[in-house]
Amino acid sequence: MSIAIDRTADTEAPIIDVLAERWSTRIFDATSVIDEAALASALEAARWAPTAANTQPWRVIVARRGSAAHAKVLESLMGFNAAWAGDAAALVVFVAETTRDGEPMIWAQYDTGQVAAHFTVQAHAAGLSTHQMGGFDRDAISAGFELSADFTPVTVMAIGELGDIRAASEELQQRENAPRERRAVADSVIVDD
Repeated sequence: MSIAIDRTADTEAPIIDVLAERWSTRIFDATSVIDEAALASALEAARWAPTAANTQPWRVIVARRGSAAHAKVLESLMGFNAAWAGDAAALVVFVAETTRDGEPMIWAQYDTGQVAAHFTVQAHAAGLSTHQMGGFDRDAISAGFELSADFTPVTVMAIGELGDIRAASEELQQRENAPRERRAVADSVIVDD
């Protein structure tokens, strides 16, 4: 299997490099520790993500490899995610505050998605790799971290240094080398008037 060298997106219009070059690896260096300065910057970028009426309806759980928190998050992962994500230096759970004072926060998951996106872009700019996952047991996260019913886990993100693709399983190598594809912009725009 060849080594994935250039994963830059083939875009229809120019976009900034950090977005074009960002991709979701499944191969992390299982021996490296998280770069704490880069993690702090990613969390700071997340903090400054746009938020409706400055409500900031989101929280994160940062679980470094080797910690009890990491073990809880890893145990919640489903399917193929459980096979590779444990190599990441940290697993970050993004949690939406979906109700506050008994009232629904209808934009909470949208805001939490923006937080995850800002975190991802900053992490990539700092040289870290990330991969967001929807395949996890939300109830296990809620129970394991004693989240109140007001909070809903939205995604788990693996973060760390890129690993050596040559040391990965054949299945992982195939996934890493698969073409990057997105549907055309024209197929995503409902109205352009």
